[in-house]
Amino acid sequence: MNARVAAILVVLLVVLGGGALLYQQQERARRPDNVGTLGRTLFKDLKASDIAAVRIVEPKAALTVLRKDERWVIAERGDFPADLSKVREFVLKAIGLKVGQSEPLGEKDRARLNLDASGTTVEFRNVEGKALGTLIVGRKYFKREVENPDKAIADGRFVALPAEAGTAYLVADPLTQATVKTSEWIDRTSFQVEKIKALEVRHPGGDSWRIERAADNAEWKLAGAKPGEKLEIPRANAASYSLSLLELADVAPKDLKETGLDNPIAVDATTLDGASYAIKVGSLQGDNYYLSFSASNLKPDAKDAERVKLLSQHVLLVPKSKLEDTLKKRSELLEQKDKK
Repeated sequence: MNARVAAILVVLLVVLGGGALLYQQQERARRPDNVGTLGRTLFKDLKASDIAAVRIVEPKAALTVLRKDERWVIAERGDFPADLSKVREFVLKAIGLKVGQSEPLGEKDRARLNLDASGTTVEFRNVEGKALGTLIVGRKYFKREVENPDKAIADGRFVALPAEAGTAYLVADPLTQATVKTSEWIDRTSFQVEKIKALEVRHPGGDSWRIERAADNAEWKLAGAKPGEKLEIPRANAASYSLSLLELADVAPKDLKETGLDNPIAVDATTLDGASYAIKVGSLQGDNYYLSFSASNLKPDAKDAERVKLLSQHVLLVPKSKLEDTLKKRSELLEQKDKK
């Protein structure tokens, strides 16, 4: 190998080495500065056993879910029981949240991602009321464009930690339960009136009706039937059976006044085993009726006796669809004569 060839090889090695070094520097530059945060648990020291309350605050409302006497209750609803499975699921999700992506958070970004005052603050507290961990929950994240972000199921959520005000994190869970809507926290099991013997409905305007039967398989009779009136049996069956399918949509605040329960539709039901229900149906709130009731002569060993007692102490919201058959007017229960 002559000196000229050797010199050329040396130059090539230098060039190749420099190119490799430049490539490494470029690749390093392409990597995000915060790559070390990826996969990090947001709440490193938070333990489920230490959490005694979850406080959720939105711009115009707040919700407090408390651990009380071995159960979880909603403070803003007169200690109405929360659904234990929903509380457990939310707490475990929060503890397990991991960083999927992070980025610097400036003031404009904070507003854009709803990580400012427009966002939702979730605070976990211990029995003394001390904050164990706080999370600001912001805008939903979608991998693709959606028509209605408010109703679409998100792929993740932008969040922030107050102690790390300069960073926004993206987590893979949409955190749908980070809301002050009590309907998302309660057990939807309602009281249900089964095997009705007598059912009476009285509307505020004076329209009323009463149906009765002697036994479970006996045919319904319309009390006080006038000449020409004949009960439509399937409609009578639907009116009574619907009360065994009631669901709970929500629980109203204790101090709520605009419920329509001061001038209600009255529904009185007596069951074949002697239990009595006096139900008041108020005004509509969206797709739900305000409802209150009292119950008497319940058997102490009835499977839902404790639940019925609890629900009778609150104003409930029950889906309109579950009450429509029961709240029919008298004329709607009668067989319709064919018009020629």
